[in-house]
Amino acid sequence: MAFWNRRAQPVSDTPAGEMPLIRLNSIGRVFDGDADEPAVALRDVTIDIDRGEYISVSGPSGCGKSTFLSILALLDTPTSGRYWLGGRAVDQLSHGERARTRNIDIGLIFQSFNLIADMTVYENVEYPLTLRGAKTEERHARVAAALDRVGIAARAKHRPGHLSGGHQQLVAIARAIAGQPPIVLADEPTGNLDSTAGEAVMTMLDELHASGSTVCIATHDPRHIARARRRIYLFDGRVVDRPES
Repeated sequence: MAFWNRRAQPVSDTPAGEMPLIRLNSIGRVFDGDADEPAVALRDVTIDIDRGEYISVSGPSGCGKSTFLSILALLDTPTSGRYWLGGRAVDQLSHGERARTRNIDIGLIFQSFNLIADMTVYENVEYPLTLRGAKTEERHARVAAALDRVGIAARAKHRPGHLSGGHQQLVAIARAIAGQPPIVLADEPTGNLDSTAGEAVMTMLDELHASGSTVCIATHDPRHIARARRRIYLFDGRVVDRPES
C-alpha cells in the first residue's frame, strides 16, 4: 500500500471507547478588538468528534470556521472552555507536546500554505518528517509518493516563490498527507485550485477518510459539504442546527 494511504492510527493509547477522539466543552474564543469592543469568534461550542468521522464545518464569512480549525489544530488557544484530544486535556500539554502532536497526529491544509520560502518543494514536504525522526529511506519514499499523488513531482526542486498559488496549495496538501496523519484539518483546501485539481483534492480527502483518517473540512462549497458524513454549521461563532444566511 502506498505510504500516503496507510491506515491511520489512534492519536493516543487511550481506549477508543472511553472518550471521543476530540471533545470540545463550552469553547469560547475572544480576540482583542478596537477600543473596548472585543471580537468574539466562538461562543460556547460543545462538540464530540469520533475517530474516523468525515465532517464539514460551514457558515457565512466571519462565523468562526477558521478559528474553530485553528483550535482543533493546537495553533490557537480557547479563551474559555476545555479541549480534549485523544483523551488528553490540551491545556495540560506543554509547548513541546503540542508541537509534537501537531507534527505527528494532525495534517494541516490551510489557505495560508505556511511553506518555507528558502526550501524547495521537496524539502518543504520532507521537513515535518525530519522533525519526527523518520529515517532517510522512509522520508524519501513518503515524499515521493505524496508529490506524485498531488501531481507536482516535476516541481520538486522549485521554491515556493516560483509557484502559482494553486501549486503552493498542492505542496501544502502533499506535506499534510506525507505524514499519514490520523487527523486531517482542511480550511477551504480547493480555494486556490481549478475545478479539475479541486476535485482531485476532494477525492484524495475521501481516500484518506476511507483509510482511517478523521477528516474535518471548513468550506463554503455545497458540493464539498455534501461529501461529508456529518455537517456542523456555525453562525456568529455558535453551533446551529441548520445553515443560516
